[in-house]
Amino acid sequence: MLLYAQGLLAIQFLEFFYGLVTATEIAYYSYIYSIVDLNMYQKVTSYCRSATLVGFTVGSICGQVLVSVASWSLFSLNVISLTCVSVAFATAWFLPMPQKSLFFHHTLSSQVIREMKIIDCKNGAVVQDDSALKRVPGWEDIESKVLLNKEEHSAETQEQKVGISKVLKELWRDFLQCYSSRPMICWSVWWAFSTCGYFQVINYIQGLWEMVLPSQSFEIYNGGVEAVSTLLGAVAVFAVGYIKVSWATWGELTLALFALLIAAAVYVMDTIRNIWVCYASYVIFRIVYMLLITIATFQIATNLSMERYALVFGVNTFIALALQTLLTLIVVDSSGLGLNIFTQFMIYASYFAAISVVFLISGTYSVMKKYRRRKEMLSRSTASP
Repeated sequence: MLLYAQGLLAIQFLEFFYGLVTATEIAYYSYIYSIVDLNMYQKVTSYCRSATLVGFTVGSICGQVLVSVASWSLFSLNVISLTCVSVAFATAWFLPMPQKSLFFHHTLSSQVIREMKIIDCKNGAVVQDDSALKRVPGWEDIESKVLLNKEEHSAETQEQKVGISKVLKELWRDFLQCYSSRPMICWSVWWAFSTCGYFQVINYIQGLWEMVLPSQSFEIYNGGVEAVSTLLGAVAVFAVGYIKVSWATWGELTLALFALLIAAAVYVMDTIRNIWVCYASYVIFRIVYMLLITIATFQIATNLSMERYALVFGVNTFIALALQTLLTLIVVDSSGLGLNIFTQFMIYASYFAAISVVFLISGTYSVMKKYRRRKEMLSRSTASP
């Protein structure tokens, strides 16, 4: 459609199909989890995310080189994109079919059951059934964990086939259970709102760059900037795995401070209308977002059995896209305010600043509450004989 379609209606259809395709990312991860063993989840997740980043980087570099050096047209780049997508579509037909379903055909063995972390939360207190987990460093943060999958199974492997109605009831029960924890709600709310703002910025950043420095009059390096931001974001994502922080305590304040940094980067892009400043601010914007979304993904995933991954991340992504649609209708669409690109980015900067303020207040309250609780426990221990 990018090659031959003309008019607004065609572009709207294009965006619709693009949304369907991007939604399959969650389905793809669910497919991966259904064909590999439980102990391979961490590795395959890393492989898939790394492959995505590498593909994005290679595509950005190739596009920049072909436009700047070989003087290829954007039409030619779209032909290459169509070819790559077609190859991926054909390759998908040769992928192995899953041997089990996450919901309709459960296969559980005693080995899998023993590997599951069973965490029970009662009245805000944590009851840990496995004493071995207490020897793991940082187990004090366990209060952020949620009971997500607690069932009685026999020691032998058992297979259970369920109907669609039972699956829907199970999904609804899991939904209520997943979002009954304050930490889960906190990270999910940040995921939804920040992803909405992130999509909005990356969707319209090309328009901002075009207004700052028209591509018809000057040589541009948009593809190179995308490649650099992706590579540096990948480095940040890799480094975050070695950061030792009590996210249960400092997570909300971290989100607040980095959301403020994102707001500042977007504000600088909008007000200082220099293309190189815009490029640098955009790189910072993407690095910080990739860093935080990785932390949020890790924190949410550690509270989930992988069977609930598609449910929680699907709901979070749906909320993010719904908010993005609403924001687009209000700010961008002609039926709404129909603002110019610079005013739009000022609103996006204010949007991230508002997120920062909300999480700063919530994080400060949480830290003070935990500090007060710890102080009370210390006073009780000293007062007791």
